[in-house]
Amino acid sequence: MLSGQFNLPVGFDLAAVFLFGLTGALFAMKKGYDIVGVFVMALITGAGSGLIRDGIFLQQGPPALVTDERYLYAVGIAGCLGLLFGRHVVIVEKWFDRAVSVVDAAALGTYAIVGAQKAINAGLGVSAAFLIGVINAVGASLIRDVLTQQESILLKPGQFYAFAAAVGCIVFLILGPGIGVAAEASAYIAIAVTFLLRVAAIRFNWRTPPVGTEKIRDKLH
Repeated sequence: MLSGQFNLPVGFDLAAVFLFGLTGALFAMKKGYDIVGVFVMALITGAGSGLIRDGIFLQQGPPALVTDERYLYAVGIAGCLGLLFGRHVVIVEKWFDRAVSVVDAAALGTYAIVGAQKAINAGLGVSAAFLIGVINAVGASLIRDVLTQQESILLKPGQFYAFAAAVGCIVFLILGPGIGVAAEASAYIAIAVTFLLRVAAIRFNWRTPPVGTEKIRDKLH
């Protein structure tokens, strides 16, 4: 049983909340929301995945967002930084896309590993940890895209996203529960692998292909 033997510092979870919260704040500014909208998007995007993880899958009492005030501080700081620097980034579309892609790539791996670790520490098996890790990673971006009325990158062919999170989870689970590498070292390696894979996919345009031929898709439409 791995429960209780594979803890990660809470800083990993807080970092993921902050990073995704920052992407939410930046997207809100791009959409022209007011100050309330910026902080609401930072909160929902930053904490959304954690609420899904804690409320639906783990169900170990109130979610971390309401039991540890540091999560709200992380969201608040993300919103403030978005307001301070976002207006300069949003002005140049190219800068905005790059900034969000880098921040999102760092958050993606962090949230994937935190989700997998929390599942293991709750006494769940490796398969469940993989599932929860991937959902924890992509849930925030899905919520963000839905609220900003954008087609989610999770659902359409494009540069590796959920795939990168899945690879990061696999690396983490192999290193940690698989061969016994310390949780923190496993996490850093897996986060780095996810980040590099995601950034490389953007840089070299590595993409997932659409399912079915163009002729079949035309008939369906």
